[in-house]
Amino acid sequence: MALLSIRGDWHLYLWLIYRKIYSAVIWLLGNHCRGDKSRSVISVVAGSQSLAGLHRVRTRRRKPQQHRNKHVVALVRRPSLRRIVMAPGASTAHAMMEDKEKALSNVSMRRRRISQFAPLLIALVGLPARGKSQLAHRLSRHLNWNGESTKVFDCSEYRRRHMAMYGSHDIFRADNLQGSAIRSQSAREAVQDAVLWLKDGNSVAIFDGTNVTKEQRRELNECITDMGFRILFIECVCEDQELLERNIIEILHYSADYKTMTEEEAIDDLRKKLEHYMRQYEPIDANSEALSFVRVENMGDTVTAHKVSGQKESGILGYLSGMRALPQTLYFTRHGESEYNVVGRIGGDAVLSPRGESYAHGLAVHLNELAAHEPLTVWTSELRRTKQTAADIMAPKRAIRALNELDAGICEGLTYEEMQERFPQEFAWRDQDKLRYRYPWGESYIDIMTRLRPVLSALEDEHNVVVVGHQAVLRCMLGYFLDAQLDELPYMNVPLHTIVKLTSYGYKYKLEMIKLPIDCVDTHRKQPKNCSINRTTADALVTVPSHYDTLPSNMWQNSEAQL
Repeated sequence: MALLSIRGDWHLYLWLIYRKIYSAVIWLLGNHCRGDKSRSVISVVAGSQSLAGLHRVRTRRRKPQQHRNKHVVALVRRPSLRRIVMAPGASTAHAMMEDKEKALSNVSMRRRRISQFAPLLIALVGLPARGKSQLAHRLSRHLNWNGESTKVFDCSEYRRRHMAMYGSHDIFRADNLQGSAIRSQSAREAVQDAVLWLKDGNSVAIFDGTNVTKEQRRELNECITDMGFRILFIECVCEDQELLERNIIEILHYSADYKTMTEEEAIDDLRKKLEHYMRQYEPIDANSEALSFVRVENMGDTVTAHKVSGQKESGILGYLSGMRALPQTLYFTRHGESEYNVVGRIGGDAVLSPRGESYAHGLAVHLNELAAHEPLTVWTSELRRTKQTAADIMAPKRAIRALNELDAGICEGLTYEEMQERFPQEFAWRDQDKLRYRYPWGESYIDIMTRLRPVLSALEDEHNVVVVGHQAVLRCMLGYFLDAQLDELPYMNVPLHTIVKLTSYGYKYKLEMIKLPIDCVDTHRKQPKNCSINRTTADALVTVPSHYDTLPSNMWQNSEAQL
């Protein structure tokens, strides 16, 4: 029976043996450790106490030991508590450990504190003539169009404020202390203005500078991060000789630094300036620099991202991935005069008037001459009047739904006079904020801008494209490429029977208006001064353009006779 009892309680005997061994180990450790007056001993309470509930239970006095002092650090664990219990003399090490943890905690908290929706500063990196300014302004145009208030801060413009006239490449030498001071001051002023722009409630600031050294980038990254803003570096690299030569030619033609120099002097000065920068240039190294950056090679041929996160940064990365740097010539024209244009009606799917058909013929003659030298592509809307206008052009055609005219909803097919009579309140609201006003069951200019985004992204990389569209749609498209203010879009004048030619140079576009000698009505309406809901009918219609109903009947007949 005793043997059976031992067999049944074997786990209890193992537990007692474990306690004896554990107590012996603790006693041996205690003999090798010196305490001043008392010592903390870790014990285990059997029975109701669990193994996880370790705690200090008693102290034991011992005689001072003469051997070398050692520090004991014991971890005390309780169900909901974790703390450090140290032997005397360990306070210095503990303080150092606490300081390090606090510093790491502050850095971690600082990073967590910056929301992905915080304002963003974009800093460009790279040698001159690598396409930084072109990328900065194209990106600014894209972001502004998408509702992110963006501005470019060009470091070169700030440098020119400190110099009455550009002297030579010597200012860019690393050993030129005066030149280095001017360039450093210019960079600081540009960053300060960019920070003020972000503090004023804007979304994105683009710092267009070289930022060629690791130290410059480190200081800029720390400065912007400490202010609670996000920062993204974009490094521009160009190894394509053809693209590099084109960038150099544009700098020589359009840079304010070389306006007073001859071509030979400008080429020699720019070459030496590039040599000075190449001696100082340190490409971004992902292994040694803790930066969020994008590397763009040959203006979009290859795009590499490192530690890129956030809503704005992701959108920027997508835009850069589809960007190409090619010289462009684009043509825009409204459809020929339609029957609705003649009688002053808006919207609808009307056909061309006789004068509109004459314009379609004249447009085809003009563009077919161009197509004989260089192929064209024609984009139209899905409405009849644009297809009729482009019918005789000898080029491939694409009907794109996003190019359809603004949908006027319940006002579709009405004249402005009828709108004032039936919906005077809606007519007044539209005059108060034409950009954001949406027709009941219809669209606003903001809606057009939204549906045009993929079209504009595709058009930025196209060449020799003819867009045959409508007044509101072409206002938005021209406003995008000309970087117009959004509130100006609804009042841009895009007349009938006129070809608008855009030619790119650098990051800007040259505008040329080609008016064909074919009469048409004027459909441009300016904003009236009185936009009150309680205004009179005369005040509401004061800027409505003349049309067939209000013109002498013989004017239309005489025009037909001339045709």
